[in-house]
Amino acid sequence: MARSSRSYDWGFPRWRGYGSKREAVEVRLCDRHGCDRPGDRPAPKSPNSPERWYFCEEHAAEYNRNWNYFEGLNAEEAAAREAQERRSAAGYAEASHYGWGGAGDGTRSRDELRALAVLGLESDADFDMVKTAWRALAKTNHPDVNRGDAAAAERFQAIQAAYEVLRAAEERRTQPSRAR
Repeated sequence: MARSSRSYDWGFPRWRGYGSKREAVEVRLCDRHGCDRPGDRPAPKSPNSPERWYFCEEHAAEYNRNWNYFEGLNAEEAAAREAQERRSAAGYAEASHYGWGGAGDGTRSRDELRALAVLGLESDADFDMVKTAWRALAKTNHPDVNRGDAAAAERFQAIQAAYEVLRAAEERRTQPSRAR
């Protein structure tokens, strides 16, 4: 019996779904020898090269673990390339204080302001005041001091989380900018 080549869109090609071709879909296999999974993750063959390998997810992860961006360069060339790239990214480092990108008072993020409220401090408190308040509250709400008190244990966890948020923010602020 002859196969029908008739379309079921009644002459209106727009009624077909996108990508509803009848041809076989070409699948590129992973470039790793012996792998028969689809290679849908491109990876550069060498730095600054338009040529790409195509790996499956597992082999792309393996390739990235072993990737050395500065391969083939001596120490001087690698340092020069790193300096050049840091110089071109200096604009991002200059704008890093906008990292909070949202609610807050402009100097601290919303999370930092909430953490200060948990510690009972004002928004202009410095990090020494944060440490002092954290130590005092941690001592009074520690689970070893308040055995069996679930509310104290919960307050202690909130105090610890608030201190971690503020400590990380302080480290980001005091970390020297290497982009200049």
